[in-house]
Amino acid sequence: MGLPSRRSLLQGACAPLAAVALASCGFALRSSQKFPFKSMYTGPIIGSALLIELSRQVAGSGGVEIITDQRQVERADVIFELLQEQREKVVAGRTSSGSVREFLLRTNLRFRLRTREGKELIPDTVLVATTDISYNETLALSKDQEEQMLYRSMGSDLVGQIVRRMAALPSL
Repeated sequence: MGLPSRRSLLQGACAPLAAVALASCGFALRSSQKFPFKSMYTGPIIGSALLIELSRQVAGSGGVEIITDQRQVERADVIFELLQEQREKVVAGRTSSGSVREFLLRTNLRFRLRTREGKELIPDTVLVATTDISYNETLALSKDQEEQMLYRSMGSDLVGQIVRRMAALPSL
């Protein structure tokens, strides 16, 4: 058995240094969020993929009950109001012959979070996510499926932003 190579010695020495550097910069793996409330009213979530995703993420953190029945709104610590959910598709580029080459996809989300008594915890806020998608007429069906996947991905990103904002709230 020979001596260890210079490369293996460097790798062995660098691994602990990398761990120390990551720990000192504040890096931490994402864990489940802790919220300063125990129950949240969202209203009926049927028909809104964003409200379904939000309910899953908040309830999945453990300890938060999602209330969708308006007759039980008085049990909720906070009330989430989805004021607007809008998807847009705008032509972003054309070929020299004038046919569409690229679209800009945009998801606008407007919401607020308040207590049952009406105190605003997160005032009326607009979040926007955008992405580009190339287009080709011969691949219209697959591009439509890609578009739906991109809208779902943008929605998940926006819901993640909302969840992080709710988790950062001071205790009620």
